[in-house]
Order: sequence, then structure tokens, then C-alpha cells
Amino acid sequence: MVAFLLVPGAGGDATYWSELVPRLTTGGHEAIAVDIAEDNPALGLPEYATIVSNAADGRREVVLVAQSMGGFTAPMVPVDLRALIFVNAMIPVPGETPGEWFAATGASQARREIEQAAGRGPDFDAEWSFLHDVPADVLPRLAPSREPADTPFGQPCTFTAWPDVPTHVVVGRDDRFFPADLQVRVARERLGLEPRVVPGGHLLALANAAGLAAVLLDTAG
Repeated sequence: MVAFLLVPGAGGDATYWSELVPRLTTGGHEAIAVDIAEDNPALGLPEYATIVSNAADGRREVVLVAQSMGGFTAPMVPVDLRALIFVNAMIPVPGETPGEWFAATGASQARREIEQAAGRGPDFDAEWSFLHDVPADVLPRLAPSREPADTPFGQPCTFTAWPDVPTHVVVGRDDRFFPADLQVRVARERLGLEPRVVPGGHLLALANAAGLAAVLLDTAG
């Protein structure tokens, strides 16, 4: 049996994983969807890591799955890992802040380029960026979005090296927020890994839960 520890992206809402959890647990595995009140300015990256560690509740050899900004929490979580899997994630280098990551990787420019190619103006549209491929029957079940506090964006990711465990990167082919080409390049440069590219946008666990579950079950061994 595998215990999947599911770390959400900015906003921190555990319901993001609601379509994925039943697909992971049908084979007898365990899936723990972590909720982090990222709209609380009193919390930052160290507190996020503690919340994730507490959710593991002493389990050993967990598969930590980090979505989007959860990539900055992942290396700071002191749990015994079986594997580490990034999903449309911000992959940091030691000491980097989430705010620095966008300029360092060219993420903002990459997003703007696909917006311009689609004939869109400079105003950010969360629905266009995040919800464009989430199934219509799933949309009504989404929790109200939380606006993440500014606190973690200026905090360094305090780790010295990646854990010596199998590490994988999953990229949504149709991601409009972190375009696939950007993610593939960052994974190669920062981890020396070739990602698995699957159909779906930034909210991959909602847009293509079955496809993501298949990849997670396969990579977790």
C-alpha cells in the first residue's frame, strides 16, 4: 500500500484533490489531501511544511505530490519519503523565494506569450488560465477560491539538497499558467529530469484526474 500525501498549490484548498483521491484509493492505497490556510498572513513556508508533516502523522515512505506552488513546500517537509512527484509545480533552487522564481525561470513572460498568441490583453483572467478545461460537472463542486497571502512569496525555500528518492515531474500539456515548454525546461535545468507530459491544464487533478491518477500510481511503484 502506498500513502500519497497531496500538497495543494496557492490557496491551499484540499478540495482541489477531490476528483483524484477516489482514483488513488480504489487500489487499496491511501490519499491524504492536505489543507493549508494560505490566505492567513500569519502562515508562511515553514508553517506550510509543518502542516504537511503533521498530516503525514508519522507515516513512513510516503509519496509526496506537490501541485504548483506546493513545489516550494515540498523540500522543506521533514517526512520519510518513498518518492517525490511535482505536478505543474514551481521547482525551486535552495534559498530561492517564490517571488523570485517567476523572474528567474521566465514564467511570467512565458505566460504572457501564450496570452498574446491567443489575442488576449494584459489583464490576468483566472478563469481563462485555470478553469478552461475543468469538466462542466466538476465546476459547481469547487470550493470558493482563497486568495493566497503575500507572506510566503518573500520567504526563502530553506533546503540544501533534494532528497535521495525517486523524483518525477508531471506537466499538463495544456497549462496556460505555467506553459508546458517552460515546465519542461525548468525540470531539465533544475532537476536533470525529463517530465511526463499529459493532457490537461494547470488544475490537472480536476481537468484530467484519471490521467493524473494513472501516472501517480505508475510512478509510485
